[in-house]
Amino acid sequence: EVQLQASGGGLAQPGGSLRLSCTASGFTVSDYAIGWFRLAPGKEHESVSCINRYGEKRNYLLGGRFTISRDGAKNTNYLQMNSLKSDDTATYYCATNLDYTCASPPGMRYRGEGTQVTVSS
Repeated sequence: EVQLQASGGGLAQPGGSLRLSCTASGFTVSDYAIGWFRLAPGKEHESVSCINRYGEKRNYLLGGRFTISRDGAKNTNYLQMNSLKSDDTATYYCATNLDYTCASPPGMRYRGEGTQVTVSS
């Protein structure tokens, strides 16, 4: 069974950093594209970043503040978020279609529960 679980969210100050983790089971993270998206109250879902089977990364947000990566040994995908802003406040989800490449928006056939990120002073 394909499962994804995001974690690592919390409260951060503006300008601060957080690293989100996406632990997968039922498949190998380095074999497929995995993306992150976020949902904020009253807003449309927003694609954040994606990494494909070949390790190529795609950022859907401007600014280059977020970096996606993965650790095959831990079967975990990460989203490093730097220079956080209040607009980054949202629930963050990792997801996959079990495709090899990153679509636009990234696939969301399988997604786990999200992790809440709140940026506030």
